[in-house]
Amino acid sequence: MSPQAQTRREVAVARLSGVNIPDNKQVHVALTYIYGIGPKISNNIINDAKVEPTVRVKDLTDAEISRLQDIITNNYVIEGELQRVVTGNIKRLKDINAYRGLRHKANLPVRGQRTRTNARTKRGKKVTVGGTAKKVAAKT
Repeated sequence: MSPQAQTRREVAVARLSGVNIPDNKQVHVALTYIYGIGPKISNNIINDAKVEPTVRVKDLTDAEISRLQDIITNNYVIEGELQRVVTGNIKRLKDINAYRGLRHKANLPVRGQRTRTNARTKRGKKVTVGGTAKKVAAKT
């Protein structure tokens, strides 16, 4: 086996922070598959790890993967821990009966959007109320 082949990964799927990231994508795109990492943070991680952003995940060496993993675990809150933080924040707002908490409880938009029209994603399928039955003519 050549020395270059020894430095390459032999595993089919790369795992970072407990998430399978796609092998055939470029590193800067593949990192965004991790909950809590978007394009900006992905580029910050890649710059800190000194990895070429356009290289494919399958072509990363073990050393590069471990550098990426170390930076992510030491500097960022991601995946399950981030979801726990977010749900804890929402629960706190509900418990203290803040306006935003009440909106969360009522399953309505939280950030000031209008609800007379639109807001269908949050409120669900449209339900027509009244005005559908024909009025019966009254006897005179």
